[in-house]
Amino acid sequence: MEIGTALRFKGLFEEQKLKLLYSNAVLDEEFNLRTDDRLDEVDQSSSELETSMRMRLRNREALYLKKIDLALRRITEGEFGSCEGCGDDIEMRRLEARPMTTFCVACKETEERLELGHVDGRMPKSLGRRLQLG
Repeated sequence: MEIGTALRFKGLFEEQKLKLLYSNAVLDEEFNLRTDDRLDEVDQSSSELETSMRMRLRNREALYLKKIDLALRRITEGEFGSCEGCGDDIEMRRLEARPMTTFCVACKETEERLELGHVDGRMPKSLGRRLQLG
């Protein structure tokens, strides 16, 4: 990958990281309810739901920050834009659409086919075999 392109992505990643780390929305949020607020059941439920949603948002932000850090490390190590699966260059269109990707389209499609949509990653027992009837 060209140095200018890598530097452009590095600038993008650093900007996104700073936005996440220093946004007022993240810094000003409180997660704990004060016990002296004496909320009724509806207010309590609403507050718990809001707290749960904030925690999910924070977890997503933490995962996103981790991906940004990995992308920055790949730039530093000269690996950014190379597919982890086959070693070929990742197309620029793919990098522009998903800058933190580590796989080319073909390798990502293969990975997704192997997952088969199962949450636990297991393959069905009948995969690739014909069922014997009778």
